[in-house]
Amino acid sequence: MLIYSMSVSVDGFIADREGAFGWTVPGEEQFRFHLAQVRELGGYLCGRRLYETMLPWETDASMRGSELGAAFADAWCALPKVVFSRTLGSLQGNARLARAPVAEEAAAASAAAGKDVSIGGASLAAAAIELGLVDELRMFRNPVVVGGGTPFLPPVTAEVRLDLVETRTFGSRVIYERYRRARGA
Repeated sequence: MLIYSMSVSVDGFIADREGAFGWTVPGEEQFRFHLAQVRELGGYLCGRRLYETMLPWETDASMRGSELGAAFADAWCALPKVVFSRTLGSLQGNARLARAPVAEEAAAASAAAGKDVSIGGASLAAAAIELGLVDELRMFRNPVVVGGGTPFLPPVTAEVRLDLVETRTFGSRVIYERYRRARGA
């Protein structure tokens, strides 16, 4: 299964007009939830910007300053990552540059891991959504309206039916919504 999961504003943006996303920093309860989700994954496909945003979890010792931070860093470091980039020549950590189109890389990552694979980065996820590759959407809806920026979902040319399979409200008032592509959709 290919999963697209990001924090979003109420109006559906993962970053504001300036590219900022400081309003998405999870509280401890939500961070533990993220940790559990990462531990269940067999791989991660990401674009350059998301790779660079998450790289400190693999390279910066200060990210391990707490028990929870160390546990997340361990889980993230163990997770094989495929990075889609036209500008990066080399990568650090447990990552490699994509050698094939997103559909082929997603299939290969899923087959190699035998577990769910996640995809992140708005442009990369948009391409996967357009190809019908994404099986689940997971949103952490933050109580903020940013009025524009990077949308969580791309415009689509055909309706995509979804089933709501899980919701949860965190103490921080962030609402987790998990949708699965409807059968036959």
